Amino acid sequence: MSKKLKIEKRENIGKGLDSLRKRGILPAVLYGPEIDNTSIQLDLKEFKVLYEEAGETTLIDLEMGDKIYSVLIYEAKKDPLTGEFIHVDFYQPILTEEVEADVPLVFEGESLAVKDLGGTLIKEIQEITVKALPRDLPHEIKVDVSSLNTFDDEILVKDLKVADNVKIQKEADEIVALVTPPQKEEEEEKPVEEGEEGEEGEEKEEGEEKEEVEEEKKDEE
Repeated sequence: MSKKLKIEKRENIGKGLDSLRKRGILPAVLYGPEIDNTSIQLDLKEFKVLYEEAGETTLIDLEMGDKIYSVLIYEAKKDPLTGEFIHVDFYQPILTEEVEADVPLVFEGESLAVKDLGGTLIKEIQEITVKALPRDLPHEIKVDVSSLNTFDDEILVKDLKVADNVKIQKEADEIVALVTPPQKEEEEEKPVEEGEEGEEGEEKEEGEEKEEVEEEKKDEE
């Protein structure tokens, strides 16, 4: 079942957008292959709640008067300083045609290679592109890392579980996750052994004694 949001047609453009945002109104645009580009606005708080639930791969029903638009969140822009949403692009796809979307991977479970062997879990892929009808797009794909029991174990793209009507757009043998062994500390420089130092010292002392004896002999002559 699609999520719903109420929208209104937007008249404010350019500098007028700041005044909307201050009032908790989020500016947006609605477009698609079968509709004209339309500037719209909606309640910011309602969008934030819906975005947490739907993400960018769940169909949303936008209600404007007596019209309903089934859309995907194509792009949600945020302020780089505050992290607040400042603009959204809604895309209305053709529901009978497949579309591509990037779906986040959610890692769950516990790896024995991490817990018992002290390894580090490496997530080679954090999101993956899939192809499906708009209503069949998954919100997320779960990855169970409990199968990683040794450092030789790997989770591959072909191991990901998705519905039959969802096609993953990546090579089946690409690595999704693995565990690497703990890093060994760099070997410190090997110190000179005491025995070696002693031998060098003894050789030096013997050399000095020989020089003194030779000098004494010269003086006697």
